[in-house]
Amino acid sequence: MLSLALPKGSLEEQTLLLFEQADLPIKKPARTYNPTCTDPRIERVKILRPQEIPVFVQDGYFDLGISGHDWVRESGADVVEVAELPYAKTGSGKVEMVLAVPQGSPISSARDITPGSRITTEFPRATKEFFDGLGIEVEVHFSYGATEAKVPEMMDALVDLTETGSTLRLNGLKIVDTILTSTTRLVANHDSWADPGKRREIEEIRTLLLGVIEARGRVLLSLNVSAERLDAVIAELPAMKRPTVSQLYGTGDYGITTVADKNMVNVLIPRLKAVGAEDILELPISKIVR
Repeated sequence: MLSLALPKGSLEEQTLLLFEQADLPIKKPARTYNPTCTDPRIERVKILRPQEIPVFVQDGYFDLGISGHDWVRESGADVVEVAELPYAKTGSGKVEMVLAVPQGSPISSARDITPGSRITTEFPRATKEFFDGLGIEVEVHFSYGATEAKVPEMMDALVDLTETGSTLRLNGLKIVDTILTSTTRLVANHDSWADPGKRREIEEIRTLLLGVIEARGRVLLSLNVSAERLDAVIAELPAMKRPTVSQLYGTGDYGITTVADKNMVNVLIPRLKAVGAEDILELPISKIVR
């Protein structure tokens, strides 16, 4: 059985939803850090700050955890990144760790940063490693938040996470370089990953979580079509899809089943109808396991 660390904060709600949709429901009473899970593979669950989870997994306090790749890098934790789980509180779940400077600065890339510049960030380790790699000596100052407020009066530049860059622009800053791209990761302890029994359980949980993420934003389309209209209907289906086509019993007609992106079915269904599709059903998908 596995011990599991889940992230508190902005990822918490979406993480609990992901586990529920994966049929691994986590029961978390209010104001508790010790939720429970009835799945036989999960023995213990703890809610912790994502900044701490990689190190606790590395040190063997947990077999498995969820945290951002940014915190894996920042902590320097030696863990197995079992899977990328592209989800977040909002958006696609992908964020960039960027270097930003005042809008009027002549700096256009990290290589233009003057040696001795003051950089404020919540990611001092990753920032120092980045500038060390460039051979530029800078002063890295840890930020407890409100990082944008410290440039340019107290600091020359900042390193922070962003999805769109809009907050930086609102605060008179421009992005001049990207240090890394981060997504949520499922991470495992090396000893747990090497244990055959625990590895099997970890891989089963990974399959369920990825199945939910793969299904998000997609629907199942089922429809019927006559033999003479079959090619026309197939031509309207999304590119790179391989629909299931089967002949209907006792007729010369065919049934087609395929997966489509939810955001395109409002255009796709009328087109399918126009070229001869009938009995079109749109069905939700809970998991896609490849």
